Amino acid sequence: MDTNMDKYLGTTLDDRYEIQEVIGAGGMAVVYKATDNRLNRFVAVKILREELARDDEFRRRFQTEAQAVAMLSHPNIVSVYDVSHSDSVEYIVMELIEGVTLMQYMQRKGTLGWKEALHFSTQISKALDHAHSKGIVHRDIKPQNIMILRDGTIKVADFGIAALESAQEQRSAQTVGSVHYIAPEQARGGTPDPRSDIYSLGVVMYEMLTGRMPYDGDTAEQIALKHITGIAVPPQDLNPEIPDELARITLKAMNADINERYQSASELLSDLEAFRAQQAAAGRMVSEEYADDYADVIPDVRPIGNTGEMTKAKYARRRKRSRKVSIMSGAVGVLVFMIAVFVFLWNYWLRDIFSTAERIELPSFVGQDYEDVVNNSSYRNIYSFTVTYSIDPTIPEGQIISQDPEAGRSLMIVPEGISVTLTVSTGVREANVPDVLNHSRAEAITELQAAGFTYEIETAPSDTVTENYVISTSPGPGEPLAEGSTVIVTVSSGPAEHTITMPNLVGYTESEAINILHNNNLTYADTTYIESEQDEGTVIRQSIDAYEPVEEHTRIYIWVSTGPAETPTPSPTNEPQVTPDE
Repeated sequence: MDTNMDKYLGTTLDDRYEIQEVIGAGGMAVVYKATDNRLNRFVAVKILREELARDDEFRRRFQTEAQAVAMLSHPNIVSVYDVSHSDSVEYIVMELIEGVTLMQYMQRKGTLGWKEALHFSTQISKALDHAHSKGIVHRDIKPQNIMILRDGTIKVADFGIAALESAQEQRSAQTVGSVHYIAPEQARGGTPDPRSDIYSLGVVMYEMLTGRMPYDGDTAEQIALKHITGIAVPPQDLNPEIPDELARITLKAMNADINERYQSASELLSDLEAFRAQQAAAGRMVSEEYADDYADVIPDVRPIGNTGEMTKAKYARRRKRSRKVSIMSGAVGVLVFMIAVFVFLWNYWLRDIFSTAERIELPSFVGQDYEDVVNNSSYRNIYSFTVTYSIDPTIPEGQIISQDPEAGRSLMIVPEGISVTLTVSTGVREANVPDVLNHSRAEAITELQAAGFTYEIETAPSDTVTENYVISTSPGPGEPLAEGSTVIVTVSSGPAEHTITMPNLVGYTESEAINILHNNNLTYADTTYIESEQDEGTVIRQSIDAYEPVEEHTRIYIWVSTGPAETPTPSPTNEPQVTPDE
């Protein structure tokens, strides 16, 4: 590990996160186990390396990505709890996972059974579906970024952040680890979208099912090229036990043609769950079939105590003990309930009945200015105000929206003051719409969310803006808008398809017909030569009739005459001449 990062061991970040030990390190950051002293729990703290923390652009991207990912909340995604930055340190605080990576799991166990691979793939698909619905693309799905918990639950790590790590690895010429899972569009240098994550998941599924990568090579460049041009060996050829339908799903997920691939994680998930239901109906799915495998493969997760068969006597003792515990638990539960009821009645009714203290009817503060209320000398010795804030564009800034307790309550005057919570409007908070023109769809969503806006996506054709990149926003870049408002984002669907009228090619020579097609933005496909009564070399037929509507760049076939068939010349005969009778 970088010795420069050792200085964090034993320190406390922001008077809260006490760094305990190193649990991982990469080219971008070092991950520590830490104690959250405020919530008394263990967490994982990822601290950006100092050389990267000095890069203003990288820090900006790190903060934007981390803040966006912090909004994700799903049982199959590693949670991000906190994001912090200062002049000296950049870090994120994450859920601490007790388990191993999928890579470690496969290394220890070998090729997975198809049922277990299906179990993992379904969970990863759910994680991707949730993240994509929030506009977050992972960009680096691979077994190293997938965690397996002790009960077989999957947790996908480093959403969004993985892209920064991958970019750093590329600058360090350490790309081999991810290139085995890279989508063709990423290998070409294009911007990844949700379908890129689906491709990478397809590769992971292939590896789980077969125990090998679909493409390999001596260099990263060779492997990347195979992703673009290669066709993987069918999984069943490597493992005949793989069901055909699961193999089909896997190959569709990792189809090199992005338009032939699953177009969303929800579409992939639907096929996986339909396949699981089909197998369950046929009696081929067993719940918790691999529970023991997780205990064997993942360290320190073996069940505590004897796991052998239970004798009848032991069973009877345990059952008797369980009944006693249940009775005691029930009695305690009733007692706790009765105490809670008494406390409630005392606070809200009985105390008032038995008390002789001076009382006051709580006035209404709603609609008043917060400063006027808290600075009112007649309230100062009676009430203890606590304030919370709420963004409400319909109510002026500083005006009280609600109060707790409600007005009209008869309350005792106490020395410490009657506690009243006031909810105060912040009014309209404005921010400028960020300039996301010509940014990818995923990047635009991340930037808008970081600025405090929601979004709606619309699509439109464009001959100048690349597909899945932003054409325009409404309101436009730099315009002020209330936080929480919706920005309409128009994304390019690619060049518009133009319809033209099919020209007449019949009667023209072959070369003339081909020129006519090119001049009309149509594609010449092929020529068939046939005999006809028409002049040799002239077009006598076309695949789409003249004057019919046709899309630009459509492939057109033509038929060209080779002239009429040759008529055979009759052979001369030596028949005797007959002289007519006179």
